[in-house]
Amino acid sequence: MPRSVVLGTGHYVPEKVVTNDDLAKLFSTSDEWIVQRTGIHTRHYVDWDKEAMGSSELATRAARLALADAQVAKEDIDFIIYATLSPDHIIPGDGVLVQTKLGIPAGVPALDIRNQCSGFIYGLSVADAYIRTGNYKRILLIGSEVHSSGLDFSDDSRDVTVIFGDGAGAVIIGAVEDGERGILSVHLHADGAYADELCIATPSSAQMPRTNIKQLQTTRDHLPKMNGRNVFKHASLRMPEVVFEALKQNNLTTEQINLFIPHQANLRISEMVQKKLSLRDDQVFNNIQQLGNTTAASLPIAIDQARKLGRIKTGELLCIAAFGSGFTWGSALIRM
Repeated sequence: MPRSVVLGTGHYVPEKVVTNDDLAKLFSTSDEWIVQRTGIHTRHYVDWDKEAMGSSELATRAARLALADAQVAKEDIDFIIYATLSPDHIIPGDGVLVQTKLGIPAGVPALDIRNQCSGFIYGLSVADAYIRTGNYKRILLIGSEVHSSGLDFSDDSRDVTVIFGDGAGAVIIGAVEDGERGILSVHLHADGAYADELCIATPSSAQMPRTNIKQLQTTRDHLPKMNGRNVFKHASLRMPEVVFEALKQNNLTTEQINLFIPHQANLRISEMVQKKLSLRDDQVFNNIQQLGNTTAASLPIAIDQARKLGRIKTGELLCIAAFGSGFTWGSALIRM
């Protein structure tokens, strides 16, 4: 049975950098307030005054870099998996848009995944399964988000708005017949009892019409809502739990992890998870300080940055974990 190996990575973030002081000019907040609660200093936004870009454009740019890094031709990609909560359109999904922008041949399938912050890990599990069964040999896996066009820049939503940024990351997953490298295992979970704790309620097919002007003005249900305290509590519990699950299945210990990359939701959550896993600082990679939370893009962006910085090398053990809306969560162990 073939194994799934990371052949190459790439990421793209818009050039516009938004500081905490920039946000403080728009609503009641401060650099001290944001850093204390989230660890975030800056994030990147699409510069809407210069060039409008949806998630598919960021994804395309990240994918080009991943293809070059992997030395894989676009014609050799035989499956596309795309994770996002902020697609260009309600329909169709962004996967086919990236296919066309990259010039990947017609007929190559594209799968869109809606698991928000856990989307990349859910996508990784699909890619791994397809490669292990021999269905596909070169898979393009993307996480991409444009949050800036969907945030509320007012005091009502400051707790949420300060967290998110725009960005995209891409990974090329390929099949190898032998060797020590590869995805060791992926572990997925969900609990829909907490679906309302982090959500965007409209547009909704469960109401008629799906949305209307009065509703947008009164309920503001088209904007993200989050019970931050409950998300923090569950994320701090579930991410260590699912990491231990992965380690147990592979007869490994936390000491054998060369690098752990948690989903970049909040630096305080990452610090809590690190403590529960008893990991040293040199075993953990965080970039939320500069990029904010890019949801489905946070893990592939961080993996690419960690590789380029020499924090994770060929043959070393990478552990990733995520938790987000749904609630959904997951982990993976990868021998790079």
